[in-house]
Amino acid sequence: MKNIVKYIVTVFAASALFAACVSLDTTPTYQFASSNTWNSAILARAAVNGVYNSLYTGFTKYYDGNNKGTPLDTYSSVMDIDKNWRGSCVVTQGSMTPSHGTVTERYKMYYEVVYRANDVINNIDNVPDTEMSAGEKSRLKSEATFLRAWAYYYLNMLWGGVPIYLENVTPDEATLPRSSAAETWNQIIADLTTCINDSNLPNKTTDGRVSKGAAYAYRGIAYQNIGDWSKALADFEAIGNLGYKLFSPSNGAPGNDDFFQLLKPANENCDEFIFKVTCVETTGQGNPRSINYGNRVTGGSAWDNYLPNPGHVERFENADGSQFDWEDYCPGYKDLSVRQRIVFFLRDGLVDGANGHYGTGANAFNEDRYQNMVDYCGDGGTAMKGYYLDKGNEARIRYAYENRDPRLELSIITPYAEYYGNASGVGNHWWTLRWPYILDTGEPYDIRTDAPWAFYYLWRKYVANGDECTTRWVYTEDISLVRYAEILLRRAECLNELGRTNEAMQFVDMVRARAGHIKLSDPGYKGTDVSTQAGMRDKIRNEFYVELGGEDSMYFNELRWGTWHQLKFYNYTQYAPNAGQNGSNGLMEIWGAAYYSNLDVAALRNGGLWPIPTVERQLNPAIVQNPGWVD
Repeated sequence: MKNIVKYIVTVFAASALFAACVSLDTTPTYQFASSNTWNSAILARAAVNGVYNSLYTGFTKYYDGNNKGTPLDTYSSVMDIDKNWRGSCVVTQGSMTPSHGTVTERYKMYYEVVYRANDVINNIDNVPDTEMSAGEKSRLKSEATFLRAWAYYYLNMLWGGVPIYLENVTPDEATLPRSSAAETWNQIIADLTTCINDSNLPNKTTDGRVSKGAAYAYRGIAYQNIGDWSKALADFEAIGNLGYKLFSPSNGAPGNDDFFQLLKPANENCDEFIFKVTCVETTGQGNPRSINYGNRVTGGSAWDNYLPNPGHVERFENADGSQFDWEDYCPGYKDLSVRQRIVFFLRDGLVDGANGHYGTGANAFNEDRYQNMVDYCGDGGTAMKGYYLDKGNEARIRYAYENRDPRLELSIITPYAEYYGNASGVGNHWWTLRWPYILDTGEPYDIRTDAPWAFYYLWRKYVANGDECTTRWVYTEDISLVRYAEILLRRAECLNELGRTNEAMQFVDMVRARAGHIKLSDPGYKGTDVSTQAGMRDKIRNEFYVELGGEDSMYFNELRWGTWHQLKFYNYTQYAPNAGQNGSNGLMEIWGAAYYSNLDVAALRNGGLWPIPTVERQLNPAIVQNPGWVD
């Protein structure tokens, strides 16, 4: 797949690959006349690569004016966008309209995949047998058929039933009305079944190309969305026989970092990845998440555009499986106001700082900084005097993170944790997330962010270490869309929904054991009761979050579960009831103080469905708008 991307760059650059200007994209995927394309195996293969390229561009752009590359988990309860960029998060900031560029461009992007896939599906059999074997034609057609199903899956999740085109049409011919969501699911399932039945499609790939494993995965997901748990389970079980497995070279040894190493370039072709977007070390072709999930000491100087929400961090259990509670680590935490809780997160030596404890001159941590914290609390110093430990504050808060599910520290940079990064003028070094921030170019080497006046959780997942990425946008780590750990959790979910709760436990335990976390079946497990279907359901869903958060799975899962609206707009955290509007939601500092709140849009209460783009309804009046939206 790395070679596919490089080939696309050379073959398609001159062909105005991205010249599409109509919403239902009928611009050819190549410059050559269609008749010539299907007379040549080389050009036909290039056309197939063009379908992959349509998918690729949607995941490797961060911001092109229409936010096509915004990670979908930004819209979930997992994370929020930095306040400087909040306007681009139209789903949660009240600015979504049928004419907004985000709506129009995403819709167009998925239909571009559909159009290019249809071009291949309907024409590749015309390639002369002397140019291409029947087996290769069948395989490439199945790859395009899968990608068409993939695009319709995203369209159906976001818009809930769309016009289904199985052949290429001109803009004047694009007059079909919307199919229902159920009809769209049926088409997705039919396409994926075609792929599964193709003997020429390989069972398993690790390079980003389509496989039967990918087709089984998405067909199982489609069955989950329509509530057919038995068929979904059968598909997920089939994947287990195709050679996929958890990446676990340490075999779950205590203290292992297999979960962290999984999302590193060295392991991007391991047997866990079922379908992914391939990235290469070329500007415009790399993984943008290292930059957007990183911080100012990542890759020379990256951005922290996407920030894990405190409510998400609370999902990570204690080491014994019990639910995390701040009172167990910081007694009195819940008695304080949201702003007063800052005292538990302050660095050591705040009182001694007047003597230059952390530097000299402008970098000294002096009593003015102490007074700033007092002023922030707004209580005349009561909280500072009663709870702050001048020597030991850092150790106390570290224990609250270290005594947790190991995936917390492997996914997220928490207070006073170290991160091995790379900063311009410094190079590779270890930095520490401390508050208040002092200096990152010398001692004490604090992690710097885009907002050094605020204290946020930061991503470690998908973020480059050291000189893995020293040039913006060229990080080579592939972007995972489906991996085997997710399939195990979906398998557990199906079993539980079918009333086979006891059988579900083993698959959850496989995922937990890889990270060295206590199994549900361990006699020492002290978490919630998982002997009931409801208890196991809650545990499986929580497992989805801690395993997959930030990987673009949770937004669609929240929509599928019917929990998205409540989580995103009303009940975002358990411990900050005074932060935000309508309860706790929006971008928050680590202790729960809100920088902004998510704005509830009434139209999104209808299952979170996006509006059909205005331009689509202008071009095709047969398309009916989703309820609640007005053009």
